[in-house]
Amino acid sequence: MNFFTDKIDNIRNTITNVDSTASNALVLSIAPKDKLQCFTTIGQEELNKLITASKPTTYLLDLVPTKLLKELLPVAEKLLLNIINSTLSSGHVPKPFKLAVIKPPIKKPQLDPSELANYRPISNLPFMSKILEKIVCAQLCSYLQKNDLYEEFQSGFRPHHSTETALVKITNDLLLASDQGSISLLVLLDRSTAFDTIDHDILIDRLQNYTGIQGLALRWFRSYLSDRYHVVYLNGESSHLSPVKYGVPQGSVLGLLLFSIYMLPLGNIIRKYGISFHCYADDTQLYISTRPGETSKLSKLTECVKNVKDWMTNNFLLLNSDKTEILIIGPENITQNLVDYNLQLDGCTVTSSTVKNLGVILDSNLSFENHISHVTKTAFFHLRNIAKLRNMLPVPDAEKLVHAFMTSRLDYCNALLGGCPASSINKLQVVQNAVARVLTRSRKYDHITPTLQSLHWLPIKFRISYKILLLTYKALNGLAPVYLTSLLPRYNPSRSLRSQNAGLLIVPRIAKSTKGAPVWIQNT
Repeated sequence: MNFFTDKIDNIRNTITNVDSTASNALVLSIAPKDKLQCFTTIGQEELNKLITASKPTTYLLDLVPTKLLKELLPVAEKLLLNIINSTLSSGHVPKPFKLAVIKPPIKKPQLDPSELANYRPISNLPFMSKILEKIVCAQLCSYLQKNDLYEEFQSGFRPHHSTETALVKITNDLLLASDQGSISLLVLLDRSTAFDTIDHDILIDRLQNYTGIQGLALRWFRSYLSDRYHVVYLNGESSHLSPVKYGVPQGSVLGLLLFSIYMLPLGNIIRKYGISFHCYADDTQLYISTRPGETSKLSKLTECVKNVKDWMTNNFLLLNSDKTEILIIGPENITQNLVDYNLQLDGCTVTSSTVKNLGVILDSNLSFENHISHVTKTAFFHLRNIAKLRNMLPVPDAEKLVHAFMTSRLDYCNALLGGCPASSINKLQVVQNAVARVLTRSRKYDHITPTLQSLHWLPIKFRISYKILLLTYKALNGLAPVYLTSLLPRYNPSRSLRSQNAGLLIVPRIAKSTKGAPVWIQNT
């Protein structure tokens, strides 16, 4: 507990306010005309649906286990409804709802468990506190959506948004620039413990002056953020109670949305420099494209990174320059000439030819060869472990393990692989074939197609096509982010044609062949 507390205090003490008038100039009060004055109380039916659909996880200090509470719901629903509606209508959050138990998981299995820095402070909150947060979160999201207050290029914790939609947008922009013979710089900014250093006064100011939350609703958030406590529970031992002076609890329902609101002004600062960007929670990606030899835009990127750092400093967010990565992307014949190009952005240097972005490994040519190799290696590692247990597992249980450890990896962001060379896709197909044989106990040289059909599994090539078609369908039917929908302009002929109502799309013009520049995503 002392380690977690001292770590945040030390980070905030090292952050010194700087004179960044430029970064704050665009942080203006842009609250909408419609204000959120109070939260709406709910009915029994809505509460029952929320409780029934919630996972039966039990908070350490809950007097009644969640599973038992669900069974007693017909008896206790009126009492629970009264508690929830009382806090919504009074703007007050009860103290028991603000006590979090931290059960810190280790960040990665291979890390040393004796090092306290290798643990992540995930908060476990009371069950009814989570129900209350879900209700507030739903109403707040509806208000933000109605008044168009979301950052367009923030894909974290929003309906129809995901890491995959964010990466599709970014890679599409980078590939189009590469197809035109331009080089791009992708900057992945890294923040240190971003959720834990948030200043509560600044967050309240964002809620009030940036999103238009007032009255009882603002009073509720003040109560939610104040007088919070947490305790560490590990190996049967618990620490002393410690007050939460900063940050939003990781593991809470509402904390993630509040962090996105806290970061709202950042988009306007980046736009001032004409830099493309995309955010996913606390991950911020900047990218800019330029012709070889033109360095004027690079100076803008340098200024932008400096201004972003100044803004973060003023908002008690620490930019970790040591972990910030920069990648040069473009046609192979051009990027090879820039291998020794020494680019520095506020102490960050191009140090490698690959970066890991939202779980996907990107290289300078966007070939995804390194990513596919990594997925293949990891999947075979888990398959060998499952194969050792296969004889002791019934088929349904073995299939669950397969989907959890391998299929999920094969399908993750596979829309990015559309049009990749067959040699690369075949590496993933070999994994799927091996998984199918282990699951069905087929022999090594048995034909794999009947096995895949019996499992109702699409081959990898068709799984990729299916994902692209699914994203396209969603984008055309209002079920995808605006930044994807804008990539699919509908075809409107200049004169009356029979095809005008056929739902056709405009096909972008691209180069037929560009050495080292994969143009297959644009064709798709």
